[in-house]
Amino acid sequence: MPGVFVLLEHDRGVFAPACEEALTAARTLGAAINEEVTAIAIGVTGSDLLPLCSAQGVSRVLALNDPLISDYSPELWGQAIAEVHEAKQPSLVMAVGTDKGNEVLAQGSARLNLPFVANCVSLERQEAWVATRLQWGGSLLEDVTVEASSIFASFGHHSVTPERVSLDGQPSIETLELSLDPNLARSLVQDRVKMSEGATLSTASVVVSGGRGVGSAEGFAPLEQLAELLSGKVGCSRAVTNNGWRSHSDQVGQTGTRIAPDLYVACGISGAIQHWVGAMAAKNILAINTDPEANMVTKAQYAVIADLHEVIPALIAEVKLRREGQSKS
Repeated sequence: MPGVFVLLEHDRGVFAPACEEALTAARTLGAAINEEVTAIAIGVTGSDLLPLCSAQGVSRVLALNDPLISDYSPELWGQAIAEVHEAKQPSLVMAVGTDKGNEVLAQGSARLNLPFVANCVSLERQEAWVATRLQWGGSLLEDVTVEASSIFASFGHHSVTPERVSLDGQPSIETLELSLDPNLARSLVQDRVKMSEGATLSTASVVVSGGRGVGSAEGFAPLEQLAELLSGKVGCSRAVTNNGWRSHSDQVGQTGTRIAPDLYVACGISGAIQHWVGAMAAKNILAINTDPEANMVTKAQYAVIADLHEVIPALIAEVKLRREGQSKS
């Protein structure tokens, strides 16, 4: 049956924040082309998906299971997606363009010899599929037309703002048993990086980043203090990691983390294109720099042309003062 099928990314049953982006994009597109949306997850029970799908107004859930699937495997997940497509014949199979989302869709589309359009910011079905997608790490947009009745597509991470829609009743659940090739069970998860609790750099509502202008590893202490006061996270530019001042896990940019905070405070960052690619989804940018012509300054909604070593302590003092005033009132 035709429809929009959306892959929900998870790690041992814990769904990724990007799933809400995926479901919002699928629901919007499904309404535009008048086709029903089905949420699919691999290696979990259908009941695991109910709260997430109910909050996103998606009424159909498809759980894919096989004894071979005990953990993430791009080949097994890709073959599972291919088997679903052969059984259900959807118009579109989609996900958010995270590393895992793009990897699984690439595996599935290659097995079926179907087109895969990655990292879209918009997608429409006219006489053909018409998409605009991110290229060169997000530094340019490409318009593409795909003449196929069914395609695979991913939406660029942070290109869709999640919107919740209440659903009357519970989604219907269907379980599809797979017959996967044992030879595909070649992937082995040997190690996992423990994720920090609470907000991460990619999900924080406030990010305070420093660049070469911070001057040293010790110079990040005031940025850490400001971020803590604002319940945010600290990021940095590639120049900082190259100098060994911060870990690569803190880097914002094309080769680091892409962020989408409500507020991005860029301190002493020139704003090279590689960094801008990672920060351009921020809702508001405050640039603090001594150079009024710096790229980050010209792109920011707000800018302070001054020495960050004077501005950051002043910001910290003002935030503390206002909080003290609120506590007394």
